Amino acid sequence: MLKNTGKLAGQTIFITGASRGIGKALALKAAQDGANIVIAAKTAQPHPKLPGTIYTAAKEIEDAGGKALPCVVDVRDENQVTSAVENAVKIFGGIDILINNASAVSLTSTLDTDMKRYDLMQSINTRGTFLVSKTCIPFLKKSKNPHILNMSPPLNMKPLWFSSHCAYTIAKYGMSMCVLGMAAEFKEDGIAVNALWPRTAIDTAAMSMLAGRDAGSRFRKSDIVADAAYAILTKESRSITGQFLIDDEVLKAEGITDFTQYAVDPANANNLFPDAFVDGLEENAFAKLRDAAASAQSGNIAKLFSVIQANLSESLVSKTNAVFLFNVKGGSEEGPWFIDLKNGSGSSGRGKPSVNPDVTLEMESKLFFEMFSGKLKPASAFMTGKLKIKGDLTKALKLEKLMGNLKSKV
Repeated sequence: MLKNTGKLAGQTIFITGASRGIGKALALKAAQDGANIVIAAKTAQPHPKLPGTIYTAAKEIEDAGGKALPCVVDVRDENQVTSAVENAVKIFGGIDILINNASAVSLTSTLDTDMKRYDLMQSINTRGTFLVSKTCIPFLKKSKNPHILNMSPPLNMKPLWFSSHCAYTIAKYGMSMCVLGMAAEFKEDGIAVNALWPRTAIDTAAMSMLAGRDAGSRFRKSDIVADAAYAILTKESRSITGQFLIDDEVLKAEGITDFTQYAVDPANANNLFPDAFVDGLEENAFAKLRDAAASAQSGNIAKLFSVIQANLSESLVSKTNAVFLFNVKGGSEEGPWFIDLKNGSGSSGRGKPSVNPDVTLEMESKLFFEMFSGKLKPASAFMTGKLKIKGDLTKALKLEKLMGNLKSKV
């Protein structure tokens, strides 16, 4: 992994959402240099499902060699943001680096996104980033090497990144548009404004809640993002600004060639869950899909469900405990199909299940067989909009295990 150089010693870094996850990983990396870390996050009391508070994070930062200032901050609240920034300046003498990490996520379609969730994402992601940046910039101007780093994606305008989760994409792109505008606006002041985004899903408690613990074996550790951020923030600010950077590309430029070390499970280092928005990902990761889809033939789905039915068992039902409805589009096998892995010894076939499904999946018929035969991974299909999912995403990911078991039999 990228070694610390001590360049951030004595630097004051204001990080939003630093009580856990990627934000805390960034803080701990900088703390090893002896940096001052302002932990600006909402979690003062333990969350029932997510570990860590601003106070537990502060202790870890100080144990790692840094100084910590935990501040209760909701980035939607201008008074709280202003107070935290003023307190940081009073205690540490200024602000050298701002990391806009706080973010809200809901990977829901337009019709499934209620306006409360829409407003939350806009308020935290876009407005929060703008507000915290605006408040910190007067102090960043006084720093010798000022940086703003937004944890946001490249501005990739391919429709597929909007079609599956339009509201979330708008909110995250708002953060990236702050990079685009502020990098130009404050270039003469020497403030570097850049974005950093992971190529793959990152192992955090929040991601485990969203995707399920089983999916975590195909994630990378948050260390890869922390190392990439460190490489960016230790550079001369006038030498790098207005860039949309990908974690492993940053580290390749630093001479790191072994990325197996960042995989949660090294055995899956070449089978990682991709993140969204990465330019070229569709072409590079899914080239085989286009070749395979062309050969899909009528009758494959019926044959597939015969295999599924033959392999159902009470053991499989107890492990899965979910009912799946597949709305297949196009071709002679168009229509609903189901797999019931919740009741009895399981059942499957054409039509709708006898009980309400836990998960509804929608896809083209030519892609359906490719998923169950292992030629297309559901996670990849979902992230690129080829597969639409409604319902319990955690249970949807359990379906991938079933597909893996059937791969050799299809």
